[in-house]
Amino acid sequence: MARRKLAIDAATRAKDVSGNVYIVTGANSGVGLETTRQLVKQGGHVVMACRRTSAGEEATQSFSGLKGSYEVMKLDLADLQSVRNFVTEFQQRHDRLDGLACNAGMVNMSGAPVYTKDGFEITWAASYYGHFLLTELLLDMLKQSAPSRWLIVSSVVHAGNPRNRPDVHLDDLHYKTRDYSGFGSYAEAKVATVLYAKELAERLEGTGVSTFSVHPGWARSNFGSGASFPMNVILNMISPISNMMGMSDSNEESAQTSLHCLLSDDAPNHSGAYFSQSSTLYRDPGTRDGGWPMESPNPNAKNMETARQLVAKSYELVGLETT
Repeated sequence: MARRKLAIDAATRAKDVSGNVYIVTGANSGVGLETTRQLVKQGGHVVMACRRTSAGEEATQSFSGLKGSYEVMKLDLADLQSVRNFVTEFQQRHDRLDGLACNAGMVNMSGAPVYTKDGFEITWAASYYGHFLLTELLLDMLKQSAPSRWLIVSSVVHAGNPRNRPDVHLDDLHYKTRDYSGFGSYAEAKVATVLYAKELAERLEGTGVSTFSVHPGWARSNFGSGASFPMNVILNMISPISNMMGMSDSNEESAQTSLHCLLSDDAPNHSGAYFSQSSTLYRDPGTRDGGWPMESPNPNAKNMETARQLVAKSYELVGLETT
């Protein structure tokens, strides 16, 4: 039986968002590019926040004739100063922010931890800490532009399986004393994104800002680029098989969950929730169909005390004062 794939409905796809301003990180390829394309198609103005601005500019060549507008700005999420520079420039150019899609991320598959100049393990830096700082610096704009929306891309990997549930280790977030695993770090960072969405929803209740964590599905993107040679061989063997068997999704299909959260009338009724495209990679009964929203099967991703502690520690680590 063909796998059910979730998609935004006709009314959501036809909604006119002219005048709205959005930021999409990692917008030059994959899910980020398709999210951007649809927002521009519906009249929005999208700031494409890209580490490689040349790739972003090249991607915009496919937007010819679309209703909305776009611009490409430099953002390296693994560099906190780059995040601060981006926010300063964005606020100089724009006076509103209707949606922030924290889409970018990566996994370090080198086999050993890699640390940024800010001292963060790089998978966590690109997937969580950079987005954390970006979000906190832009929260006032999101509140002033309310009703507005915020999302962060998580992953099915955060769920683990009944025998092995990833968790955040507040005593050693950067793998200074623990054994390192690239995919383990990725799974923990994605638990952090689900917790952060929940904590934000709690903190922003009543402000008109809705928050979501998102699993886009098994996207046919450039995920895993930069892997070691053996890992590249494995990925190149798996990809054609997963595509043929319908296990993976096109980038457009994978963007549907983000677009639902950014555009649908229903999503704000579930602020803080986890939204997921269907996925054959879930390991718990009843989860493979996904859901908008769905309950995360990982109890560690629902622990609000851990979420609050993580956010408090994140404030300290990125150099922000708590409010």
